[in-house]
Amino acid sequence: MLRSIGEATGFFSWPPEGSREWIWQQKHNGRSITNRLYGMRRQGLVKKTAKNGKTFFQLTAKGELRLLLSKAALSKPKNWDKQWRMLIFDIPEDCRDQRDSLRRLLKQYGFIKLQASVFIHAYPLNREAISYLKKSGLIKYIRIIRANEIDDDSDLRKKFGFSKN
Repeated sequence: MLRSIGEATGFFSWPPEGSREWIWQQKHNGRSITNRLYGMRRQGLVKKTAKNGKTFFQLTAKGELRLLLSKAALSKPKNWDKQWRMLIFDIPEDCRDQRDSLRRLLKQYGFIKLQASVFIHAYPLNREAISYLKKSGLIKYIRIIRANEIDDDSDLRKKFGFSKN
């Protein structure tokens, strides 16, 4: 039975506010914290530990990555700095699942696919996104390029809602 939470790694909130799980929870109240924590344990996001006769849940490496990922959403500044961010990657075949997850993540955050392993966005990645890429080990296969000019970018400007000037 869960007696205490915290101490091991500090307090954390689950699911992260604004995440898909959080939105579902807002619509379907009623799941107890114990059920959520045990569900997280089954998913490998937390591990159960005991200290001084008390039970604690600690984030696993997978849980830390998921938390970082949930914080990685791009924020939209008031004004566009007229710089394009291209993310180019060449992830080996033996990491296919991670490569496919990265593609889904980029599309989810509004990146536009230019080629199979080239995506573009108008706004920069935040620190959490970079931290996620580093902790997941994917950063060694990725290059992030900032470009102030692309030949005929009118289609991109239209997709991001910018005028030509």
